[in-house]
Amino acid sequence: MYRNTDQSGKGLFRQTSLLALLALCSGVLIAGPANARQAPDEVAGIPVNYDEAQVGSYTLPDPLVRENGEAVEDAHTWYEQRRPEILALFKEFQYGHTPGPPADLRFDLFDTGTPAFDGTAIRKQVTVYFTADDEGPKLDLLIYLPADVERPAPLLLNAGFSANSSMVDDPAVKRGEIWRQGERVPAPEQGFGSLNVPLFISNGIGIASVYYGDIEPDFIGGLELGVIKHYQDESQVGRKPDEWGAISAWAWGLSRAMDYFETDSDVDASRIALMGISRLGKTVLWTAARDSRFAAVIASCSGEGGAALSRRNFGETVGHLTAPSRYPYQFSESYQLFADHLNHFPVDANLLLSLIAPRAVLLQTGDEDLWSDPKGEFLAAVDAGRVYELLGAEPMETDQWPAPGEFVSGTISYYMHDGGHGTAPSDWDVFLDFLRIHLNI
Repeated sequence: MYRNTDQSGKGLFRQTSLLALLALCSGVLIAGPANARQAPDEVAGIPVNYDEAQVGSYTLPDPLVRENGEAVEDAHTWYEQRRPEILALFKEFQYGHTPGPPADLRFDLFDTGTPAFDGTAIRKQVTVYFTADDEGPKLDLLIYLPADVERPAPLLLNAGFSANSSMVDDPAVKRGEIWRQGERVPAPEQGFGSLNVPLFISNGIGIASVYYGDIEPDFIGGLELGVIKHYQDESQVGRKPDEWGAISAWAWGLSRAMDYFETDSDVDASRIALMGISRLGKTVLWTAARDSRFAAVIASCSGEGGAALSRRNFGETVGHLTAPSRYPYQFSESYQLFADHLNHFPVDANLLLSLIAPRAVLLQTGDEDLWSDPKGEFLAAVDAGRVYELLGAEPMETDQWPAPGEFVSGTISYYMHDGGHGTAPSDWDVFLDFLRIHLNI
């Protein structure tokens, strides 16, 4: 069943190179509305639309109508019937099926709690092993907790594009490795962005980070080198159509970090939020959709394949995302089947956001980031708000797309800065207010 629609200061990340980060996160630099004519006319040989008049009408799958046509009118029906239906569809047709926690999961807490940042923080470092083999897939988890607050502490878990040692000004952090030209190499001193640890510590919030490449590489051909390959049969060639891609692998790894947090008495595992930008914005949304242990999520510029409506022909599309030269490895292979058949796509971003209800979501975007379709993210959140209402949480306070700089509040909320892809320094006052409210700080 489908619902008819006609829709015509204090930065956490100090960017070292905006163009480099854009190249890593999006692959394309998108101009703003004032100079949209400079934006590319096509990507991967596929035309790109930035004209609202060309979006046209479309229909969205209704989160509150079951596959058999029955309406969802209470929380019990949502949790027991409709939500499992939607989750299964995303696994089958977009992100791929994911294994459960590994039988050999183990944690090496090699830094048990060391004063850092002039004694204001306590640093912990953990290696999370996914197998019994020390040389097998694993991730390094870096944690800072406020030194002067009662335990257990709330925490923001950041999914990062750089090794932990490149993200903080702390020489005692284990030097990590990153992927470069298909090989693991020592991480540079500075990577893409940095973590402003004192900002969080001074606000009574812990901050933790993982490097997504520890879990699964992020390039064509990388599926032979990460955790996905470990779960395949030795004789298997390629992937099955509904098998997990890199985004599901990264999400799976974030859940393994949560497995550790549940063992640490200094961390309040019931008050952990997720944060990710661009493809890692997609990742944290899918992580929270799959894993209800996370209390809140901040997704920055997640765009197509994340919070932006796929059925809107605006900016990046499923076709652009899954083109052979771009990012087909990030999703299930079955996702590519809908590039030219979106009317048959059984899910959309409004359903993805609905899976997180009634937990807190903040979608942050930029008015110049046309490629990520900021209006499409807003419209998805408006529609998902009906599920939030059903479950007793607050939808967004308005269904009118705001101007840049206007925060739209609700348990599901939205903020569009005046600028482009990623986070701006002014965003983090908004993020901190969001965390204070929804992590009960």
